[in-house]
Order: sequence, then C-alpha cells, then structure tokens
Amino acid sequence: MPETSRRGLLFGTAAVSAGALLTACTSNEPKKSQTAQSNQPAADDKPGKPVTIGFAGPQADHGWLNAINENAKSQAEKYTEVTLEITEGSNDTAAQIGQVKTLINKKVDVLVILPADGKALTQVGLEAMKAGIPVINLDRIFASPQAYRCWVGGDNYGMGLNAGTYIGEKLKDKQGAKVVELAGIDNLELTKQRSQGFADALKNYPNVKLVARQAAEFTVESGQAKMAQLLQAQKKFDALWNHDDDQGVGALRAIQQAGRDEFLMVGGAGAKSAMDAIKADNSVLKATVLYPPTMAASAIDLARALGQGKGIGGLSELEIPTSLTLYSAVVTKDNIDQYLPTGFS
Repeated sequence: MPETSRRGLLFGTAAVSAGALLTACTSNEPKKSQTAQSNQPAADDKPGKPVTIGFAGPQADHGWLNAINENAKSQAEKYTEVTLEITEGSNDTAAQIGQVKTLINKKVDVLVILPADGKALTQVGLEAMKAGIPVINLDRIFASPQAYRCWVGGDNYGMGLNAGTYIGEKLKDKQGAKVVELAGIDNLELTKQRSQGFADALKNYPNVKLVARQAAEFTVESGQAKMAQLLQAQKKFDALWNHDDDQGVGALRAIQQAGRDEFLMVGGAGAKSAMDAIKADNSVLKATVLYPPTMAASAIDLARALGQGKGIGGLSELEIPTSLTLYSAVVTKDNIDQYLPTGFS
C-alpha cells in the first residue's frame, strides 16, 4: 500500500509509529493550551514485552496466499521479542481447526488466523477468545464478531469500484464502449463483491457497457481457457477487467495467442508479474488493482501491540481498532515504482 494511505497513516509494514498525542484546550485564554498524553503507550520499533504469536493460514497454493505467509514471517522476524508459532497451512477446515486448537493448547499470547473458511472456523475462534487469547481475524471473516478481537482485510467491493472507475475514465469519451469481465470463483462472496463494485462504477459512465462476463478459478489454466472463450465470443471490445493476477497470466497468454490488442486490461491483487508487465508497457495490461498481502504484516503488528497492551501510533484511542479495511489502490505505469516492492510471486 502507499505510504500515505497505509504506512504513514497507521503503523506500516515495518513497524508502528510513535505514540499519538491527544491535545485539548483547557483554558479560555487563547494563548494557553494543555497537551494531555495518554498513559497507554503506542507500539513502536523498540523491543518490548515478549510476545508469542500463533499464525494459522490456509495452504499456500496460490501466489497471494504464499505472499500472506511470507509477509507474516518476515514481519515477525523484525521484532526480537516476537516468537511466531506458524502452522502448516491447510485448505481442509478440519485440519486447520486442529492446528488452531494446538496453538490454543500451547497458550500463545495472540492468534492470527486466515481461515480456509470463515464460517467453519468461527467456533474455534470463539474457543480461543474464551480462553483469553485475542484473535486477529485475517481477510476471510468469521461468522461472529465475538470470535475475533480485530479483523484486518482487503476491500473486495473497492477493488471492483476502483477498477471500474479507472476503466470508465479511460473510456469516458468513447461512445458505445464495450467492457468484458473475467471474474474469479463465482460462488465466493468476494467475487460477488468485486463484480458489484465494478458494476456500480460503470453506472457513472453511461457510454460504457459490460457486454460479457466469464468466471474463472483463480488459476493460470482457467484464466487462459475462459479468456479464450471471451475472445472468441467478442470480436471487439475496449477494456477487460480480470479479478486476479494469477489467472491473468493465463488470460494474457490467450490474448497473445489470439493476436488481440485493441483493448486495455486491468488486473487484480498486485502480483509482481503483473507489475513487471505494467512497467514494461508492452502488452494490453495497463493497471492492476491491489488486494495487498501486506495485510499479514499488519496483522502481526496488531498482534504484537495486543500482546504488549499497546495502542496504535497515530490514533488517539487507547486500544487497537476492531477492524481495518485496506485500500485497493490502482497501480499504473505512473506510480509503478512506488508499488513494485509489494508485488508478490
């Protein structure tokens, strides 16, 4: 995420900033004021109370999921007082529940959980909270707010909204502009949210119409197959929004094989391969909308603050927030150098 919208405002992937000051005037005299500082310290770079953080994520069978695990590990390594107990990720809900129960039995100080299935893992989240272990729920939300202390995740609706706005602005002067959408897995709520945000954005551009949509499976193979179908059915269009950069690798293959280049393409998530293509500016891919895996680093920061009884620098409140939704920035060749270091493989 950008310095201004993520690292600068809150706590950053490297560390949280110094404590916030709450300033209030306590006198009617205009030249006199009193600055009151909270007794609650804010987390910072300095080593503090030892904290053991349990981390349970799904199987890293996708570039974004692997980046989640790597962000968590590398962030924890930056703090000498943090011990990270990390499980072997699993997409099997029963296996992941067992892994979380093991972490509970080890009596870790804080748990960070990215559930394979939020609803299915809700009960074990409740179990941890009842055992006095605060839970940071990462991305896929539990069915009950009682199952977590803080939720951290991306903005799926915002991804679609920002992708649609970018495309709409590019095509606002073109009459009868046609757009196609290569979605993700259709039975996932996140796919529905991304599509809804995209549709809502296009409502602001009456000259732009969505003429075709295909759902892929977040894989290179499915991206290539479904994109080939779209290209065959649509002989000419002006823009493509692809929900996921991994399946976008396959989509670009299909596009190149078909020899098509009359449209612009916007990707999703922020893979390094997509960012490299945007920087090279030698394909139809002109932008990607972030769904930052750096959220895992943020979750470690929040877990550390919780374990040490600290707040967040830059905020006046004594406690960390109950939820944190990350911004889905649009990355183009104009700002690619700023975001390139966050690209994941």
